[in-house]
Amino acid sequence: MKLNTFTDYSLRVLIYLAADPTRRATIAEVATSFDVSENHLVKVVHFLGKQGWLATVRGKGGGMGLGLPADQIVIGDVVRSTEGASVPAECFGDAPDTCSIARICRLRGVLGEAVEAFYAVLDGYTLADLVHNRNALAKVMHPRPTARS
Repeated sequence: MKLNTFTDYSLRVLIYLAADPTRRATIAEVATSFDVSENHLVKVVHFLGKQGWLATVRGKGGGMGLGLPADQIVIGDVVRSTEGASVPAECFGDAPDTCSIARICRLRGVLGEAVEAFYAVLDGYTLADLVHNRNALAKVMHPRPTARS
């Protein structure tokens, strides 16, 4: 199963913020850190804020931070919310009867079980689990300016 770009960016934003939860970050900082479009991140940040996973402050000194402690943000919930309905094959879509073997095919059940297993694994992890290596992540994503000689 391949995650869409929106989900990928959502997880990156959350990881970025959880790596150094004591500071606020801007969309520009996150975009620079991951070399991604600020325009895409605006939509992601808006969505994450509406879900309660981010807290945003506008204006001078503003930025974004986690809206919940990292140990309360379940990765499975984030992926479900950002991916939408899981449609691993045509028979999971709006018109499942378009396949000539739909009534007798067992693939739908097998794929459904695989999707459930995928989310069961993700439900076992929180954002806190993804940032146990917080110091290493912070060094890569939040480089400190070096003194010039």
